[in-house]
Amino acid sequence: MTKRRIQLGAHPCGDGAPLVVIAGPCVVEGREITLRIASALRRIAEKHHLPLVFKASFDKANRTSAESFRGIGMDEALGVLSEVRREEGLPVLTDVHLPAEAAAAAEVADVLQIPAFLCRQTDLIAAAAATGRALNIK
Repeated sequence: MTKRRIQLGAHPCGDGAPLVVIAGPCVVEGREITLRIASALRRIAEKHHLPLVFKASFDKANRTSAESFRGIGMDEALGVLSEVRREEGLPVLTDVHLPAEAAAAAEVADVLQIPAFLCRQTDLIAAAAATGRALNIK
């Protein structure tokens, strides 16, 4: 059997590598709070020698109510996630919900996540895989 490993930022991931912690807010609510959370998580991960991937969705499409907060918009949220990656030096993970979102999200994120309720959407998975980014299929 061939061992498989990928790099997520500075962290190896896969066969024989330590487990990677994925942590962050559910959705990008704003620039300041997201950067503060990323900084705090980075410091905690460094203190405990944990490989960390920062996770926040640019759009939280799977809400129980149509009136629930979904995010600050794709372009603004991806800009914030790009700042997290650049300023904190953390690999970034974000959800994608539609095939058309995959390419834009892949410009910023190291990992594209397919939410559990979409894990059987072949076109979405194919579009995300075509970006060449790592996928986390819930």
